[in-house]
Amino acid sequence: MLEPLYLQLLQHDALSDIERAMLAEVIVTGKDFAVGQDLVVAGSRPLYSTVVVEGLAARYKVLEDGGRQFTAFQVPGDFVDLHAFLLKTMDHGIIALSPCRVMFADHGKLRTITEKAPHLTRLLWLDTLVDGAIHREWIVAMGRRSKTSHLAHLICELYIRLQVVKHTDGTSFRFPLSQAEMADVMGLSIVHMNRVIGALRKTGLISWANHTISILDWDRLAAVAEFDPTYLSMTNEPR
Repeated sequence: MLEPLYLQLLQHDALSDIERAMLAEVIVTGKDFAVGQDLVVAGSRPLYSTVVVEGLAARYKVLEDGGRQFTAFQVPGDFVDLHAFLLKTMDHGIIALSPCRVMFADHGKLRTITEKAPHLTRLLWLDTLVDGAIHREWIVAMGRRSKTSHLAHLICELYIRLQVVKHTDGTSFRFPLSQAEMADVMGLSIVHMNRVIGALRKTGLISWANHTISILDWDRLAAVAEFDPTYLSMTNEPR
């Protein structure tokens, strides 16, 4: 069940058999979540951190008027709240966008890893740093990219991240979000979101039907998105 996490960490550096065994010992309990359920509740003080092993989830915040903003997608292999180990109180929620299977790592056992396995600790630390880099890219896209470029960038990012954990089929991947949920990702009205999706489809760079996105021309899509995967830190090197 932890293979997606191993694949993510291996993208950055080598992972020894001992380190795999330590993670397997720490991350043990599993739970299933239905679409719309919170994997992690805003304001909670979890005693464990959550790893998505199957499904798609998202970080989100809700305003007083009920408006919701998604701030990042979470794919299989993601430690969605590793930072809660130190921050203690969650300032945002994490919701299942598809049926999700998760596993939990007790914070006491994570502390043992930090004390006994410095290299594995650095890899897990890198996991939280990549989270921060993703948030920066989403802020830039929200504030400065055209809406078509913004959507293209989201598709490029998600494809690369899903490809790492072997959840793509050629240049296609499952994408269960409705247009209303995509509107919460991009901060648009549903009507405007529909127009942006239609505009990107008309370019011939993607097809989007039956909850599946297919990339028809990666080079041109990446150019429209101005996509540079450097922020995902996928170079395998000593850490």
